[in-house]
Amino acid sequence: MMRFTPPPEPKDFEEQVRKAGNNWLDENSDKKPKDFWSSFKPQLAKEFHNLCGYSVMHIPSQMGTVDHYLSKSKAENRHLIYEWQNYRYALQRVNSCKGICDQQILDPFEVEDNWFEIVLPSCQLVLTNEVPSHERDRAEFTIKKLQIQNSEWVIEQRQEWYRMYLDNELNLEGLEKKAPLIARAVKKQLN
Repeated sequence: MMRFTPPPEPKDFEEQVRKAGNNWLDENSDKKPKDFWSSFKPQLAKEFHNLCGYSVMHIPSQMGTVDHYLSKSKAENRHLIYEWQNYRYALQRVNSCKGICDQQILDPFEVEDNWFEIVLPSCQLVLTNEVPSHERDRAEFTIKKLQIQNSEWVIEQRQEWYRMYLDNELNLEGLEKKAPLIARAVKKQLN
């Protein structure tokens, strides 16, 4: 993981999502929330530089989702279902793993850039000594629950980005755009 900056709210969001969604909720309080947010997925993806807020790797558009950081499935979070500040861009698989864990999971808007690193050549994600002691348990829980530490699918994806760099299919600048944590690991290795 790395720190992402909360993106500015799009200009049409108030009318198209917040008002429309909350009006719908007022009339359908016992139903599953209606999706008004997906029309803004491309803008959210752009603000996240098409990177998953958790795995920090490029997401093909068909595999990206709008993650409600505080779960839309919990009654206490219903007031946040149509709030831009509650949205994170995430790989569909990661979003599914997250489930309703909410604040047990570190927020991409709150982590610091130096809390995690990729170990080469294994491509495992590890915590650094920079993670504050009061956040270590949450950090460990996050990378295990989201399966972004060392699960087969994520290692395979990281190794492919790393291979592309090693085979000169992607330069370091390109790697920084597609898989910034791997690019940092390469820079560390070069130093």
